[in-house]
Amino acid sequence: MNEKLRSVPPRAAKLRRHGKTVALLLIPALLLSLGACQGTRPLPDRMESKYSLKKRKSYISCTRPEGLSGCPLPVHVTENSFRRMLNWIEAAKGTKYRFGGTVPDGFDCSGFVQYLYSISFQVQLPRTSADLALLGPIVQRSELQRGDLVFFSSGGEAVDHVGVFLGEERFAHSASKAGVIVSSLRQAWYDTHFCFGTRVVRVD
Repeated sequence: MNEKLRSVPPRAAKLRRHGKTVALLLIPALLLSLGACQGTRPLPDRMESKYSLKKRKSYISCTRPEGLSGCPLPVHVTENSFRRMLNWIEAAKGTKYRFGGTVPDGFDCSGFVQYLYSISFQVQLPRTSADLALLGPIVQRSELQRGDLVFFSSGGEAVDHVGVFLGEERFAHSASKAGVIVSSLRQAWYDTHFCFGTRVVRVD
């Protein structure tokens, strides 16, 4: 038995130690992934309390010819206005990410959504993804419609990223590394960290 242990080549022993180290490093990442939101699972209790029906807002400020007024959610918008939003997204692609950014020289995720809804639908959205997540009814992934907001959580305790659903599993957003892009909910990170959608507008 001892002779067999002594005969293990140094390289093999090193590889074994390396394998154990990699496995230990992977455990926290796996636990983080399991703790994050997933579109096919119900919201964790800690998130349910934050985004419960009791706390959700059913009205939003809209700009109308007569001035600023309160509009019930979801706000009905036209197909033409949705297409204008698509044009704005196409023009904005590649715009750099800027933390706190709300204008076309640089957007963060919620600033981009706020800007899009303002110029496309004349809807005045709150500034942060946490506040955006409290608007309108919660929508499950399988029931998403064009114009819905989609929310993600990196840690599973609160939403920290938001985008606009375009249909066919695609959504537009301002990503911290890539800036304004269109991504797929099927991409690994977005698939496993998706939390829920909300319906702020309904395209007629």
